[in-house]
Amino acid sequence: MAKATVNQNLCKGCGLCVSVCPKGIMKIDDTKINNKGYHPSNCINESECIGCAFCALICPDVAITVER
Repeated sequence: MAKATVNQNLCKGCGLCVSVCPKGIMKIDDTKINNKGYHPSNCINESECIGCAFCALICPDVAITVER
C-alpha cells in the first residue's frame, strides 16, 4: 500500500499537488497554519493513494514523500 506524507513545515500551500493528484486525495488544510504562516496540504485518504508520486514530483519545496 502506498503512502504520501507531507512535511507540514516545508509546505507553502501552493496547491500544485492538489491539481495533479489523480485520486483527488491531496487537499489544502484550511484548519492548520504551519511555521511559515501557510495552510499546508495533506493527504486526506491514504488508503486510496496509488503511489504515482505526481504530488512529490511537482512539489517545488520537496515537502512530499511517497512510499510504496
